[in-house]
Amino acid sequence: MGVKSSEVLEISYDELQPYLHANHAIYMDIDGQCYYLTDVNDRYWRVQDCSQKNDKGHYVDVSELVPTIAEFLELPFLEGKSVRDLFENATFYASEK
Repeated sequence: MGVKSSEVLEISYDELQPYLHANHAIYMDIDGQCYYLTDVNDRYWRVQDCSQKNDKGHYVDVSELVPTIAEFLELPFLEGKSVRDLFENATFYASEK
C-alpha cells in the first residue's frame, strides 16, 4: 500500500492501463471518496476503499479480484459502475512508496 501523492496526476483513460501495468497502483477520488486501484502480487487487480481498513491496517477490498487490467477497468464496484464509467468525473493521484 502506497501513500497518496498530493499532486493531481493528469492522465487520460487510454493512458491508465499502461500506467497501472508500470506502476501497479493509483488513487482515484470520486464524489468525495477515495479508492485505491491496485494489483495483488502482479497477478490480480482490485479496488479498495481508502476510508476502511482491516485488522492488518490495509484498505478493504470493494471489488472482486480479476486477472487482467482490461477486465479490472470494466468491473462494476460502485453502485454498478466501473473505473471506466467513473473515469471522467474522477481525480487521480500517484501512489508513492
